[in-house]
Amino acid sequence: MVRDKTILVTGGAGFIGSNLVEELLASGNRVVCLDNFSTGKQENIQSYLSHPYFSLIEGDIRDFETCRKATEGTEYVFHQAALGSVPRSVKDPVTTNEVNVSGFLNMLVAARDAKVKRFIYAASSSTYGDSESLPKVEEVIGRPLSPYAVTKYVNELYAGVFARTYGLECIGLRYFNVFGRRQDPDSAYAAVIPLFVKKLINNESPVINGDGEYSRDFTYIDNVIWMNLLALETENPDTLNQVYNTACGEQTTLNQLVAYLKEYLGESDPIIRHIEPIYGPNRPGDIPHSLANIDKAKRLLGYSPLYNVRDGLKEAVKWYRERFR
Repeated sequence: MVRDKTILVTGGAGFIGSNLVEELLASGNRVVCLDNFSTGKQENIQSYLSHPYFSLIEGDIRDFETCRKATEGTEYVFHQAALGSVPRSVKDPVTTNEVNVSGFLNMLVAARDAKVKRFIYAASSSTYGDSESLPKVEEVIGRPLSPYAVTKYVNELYAGVFARTYGLECIGLRYFNVFGRRQDPDSAYAAVIPLFVKKLINNESPVINGDGEYSRDFTYIDNVIWMNLLALETENPDTLNQVYNTACGEQTTLNQLVAYLKEYLGESDPIIRHIEPIYGPNRPGDIPHSLANIDKAKRLLGYSPLYNVRDGLKEAVKWYRERFR
């Protein structure tokens, strides 16, 4: 494990970012969290505010001076800050671009100027766009289907340019439908798993967009944290300046997902087992199927998923039961 380093986590009060903060502090590193709390939550980092190795900068990556301040004395950057959600980007492409592209570029420039050793950033499976090939391999992408997908692809292009032009070590992790503890079920753009869990716990029918046969590679949070740590620790030059699928490598339809959640949540509330979903129209910008080939991550980083989909869902359900108690 990398220890005793100074590490910046942008978006560190968010779902994935706060889990990274927790792991990095537990490993004996000094962690700086940069967040504007537009989607991140104070409660996610509350227990770390008194930690001697933790510091918080409340600020926005759209402000370059904030980015410069955050990267001062930093050895590694985990860039998690972004405006997620395909529907949000369809509704407001301008703000999505300002945060995800201009903010990303600000962070790259600040990291370059601060002589940061490595810049590890959250990429997205949305980059595969209209490519119909399955499973998805890193070198074969299609045309983006949403403003959000455009911004995440531009991130990869900028990271490649900064690696080649300025020598900044960059690693992009294409996240596939991450779920788990601290994922917000109350946001207007909540991800499908916390949204379904909240509905079922309240004995309400979850709403599925389409016929439920769209499929995703749902990936438990601990797999994602593991991938980020591997990207942090690698010293093999062949692993640098690459993008990697960060996933479980399993295909699950939305109908299967609801069935699993009904099974696990129904253990404590049998009524849930009899709740049927409501089916609505497909969402604009959604891709029909997503499944990752994780061979590249296995070969170059030594990655292997710690949790399969069903075991990850069991862990997530435990956390949500406590939250909604």
